[in-house]
Amino acid sequence: MQRDTEMTRVRVNDFVVRFANVNGSGSASANQLFARAILRMGVPATPRNIFPSNIQGLPTWYEVRVSEAGHLGARGGTDLMVAMNPQTWDKDMAGIEPGGFLFYDSTRPARNLRSDITVLGMPLTALCNAEYSDPRQRQIFKNIMYVGALSALLDIDPAVVEQLIAEQFRAKEKLIAPNVHAMQLGRSYALANFACPIDLCIRRTDRVGDRIFIDGNSAAGLGAVYGGATVAAWYPITPSTSLAEAFMRYCKRYRTDPATGKGRYAIVQAEDELASIGMVIGAGWNGARAFTATSGPGISLMQEFLGLAYFAEIPAVLFDVQRAGPSTGMPTRTQQCDVMACAYASHGDTKHVLLFPEDPHECFEFGALAFDLADRLQTPVFVLLDLDIGMNERLCAPFAWDDARRMDRGKVMTAAELEAGHDFGR
Repeated sequence: MQRDTEMTRVRVNDFVVRFANVNGSGSASANQLFARAILRMGVPATPRNIFPSNIQGLPTWYEVRVSEAGHLGARGGTDLMVAMNPQTWDKDMAGIEPGGFLFYDSTRPARNLRSDITVLGMPLTALCNAEYSDPRQRQIFKNIMYVGALSALLDIDPAVVEQLIAEQFRAKEKLIAPNVHAMQLGRSYALANFACPIDLCIRRTDRVGDRIFIDGNSAAGLGAVYGGATVAAWYPITPSTSLAEAFMRYCKRYRTDPATGKGRYAIVQAEDELASIGMVIGAGWNGARAFTATSGPGISLMQEFLGLAYFAEIPAVLFDVQRAGPSTGMPTRTQQCDVMACAYASHGDTKHVLLFPEDPHECFEFGALAFDLADRLQTPVFVLLDLDIGMNERLCAPFAWDDARRMDRGKVMTAAELEAGHDFGR
């Protein structure tokens, strides 16, 4: 272990940890487990999944900003780099702050080590090869093993990590003990070979309070359920896909008839974005509360149908999870670039209602409100998220719902009133 004591100082509940992994390695759940353990210790933490590509084998990063003060934005620089991807080694090494820490798999010798950081080498691959024979187990448990090591290095209560593992695998109880074992292996190695804790550490606080930890897409999908949506038509597109998938999960739980087991909803994965908005408009024309989830390229394809809905006065809700441009690699980066495209979607005299949630709590609230506005105003309504809010979990106020609240369907007339000659016009 290399260490420059003059450049280090103890940082409690205020530092940045970055994981450098390979996409498809199973690291995502382990990294999330690490972030949740810090939250369970009462310390606010904001994780960000940084994935330049969804292609298996290419680089991905997961950054956790630990901030007792509750700061959400990226600070810049890394205090502890968990370098698990040789392809990005030089870049990851360069991002460490002077006096910071490098944790890496020392099964293979490291290169280009800096003298102004503390190096923590742990032979993760060798340890896993000795413990497990199955190749997939070796990879998966290596991730859990480094979480165990980090729990010792940062002074995270191992009981918290074990409880989170039990919760994560409660539906598959046979996996709890092996994961706990892997975590304990990593922790034991760190305690035996490093000076634990290091100069970055977690101390229990109560700064998290009653806040919940959820991503904006899941919150918006749940909001759509509470808002009365029964129809969703969508075409998969990063970063909005998880919103439709969340709606599907919540519908299975809350829109399934307990007597018959049949769902009281319709979810259609269309052949493209043009078809999806057409289905939503058709459902709205027939009185159902319907929505689609998409991103900028999808909005571009929907322009003509949006004009139809606007001028025919048909309610529809669109969740636009904004991202950067359509080129390869860019769709996984966040941007608020669709505001004008949505505000004046279609061709001619159109002005659309736009809702801008600032966090997952408002994603839930606006996810429900959008359907009331669409029915009241008889027009398409856009909820504009972005990748950062939509796909990254963050702390927010708990959701609340007034059971006395009723849907605002706008101006509604019965068939008898229409037959009697009552005027429906505005």
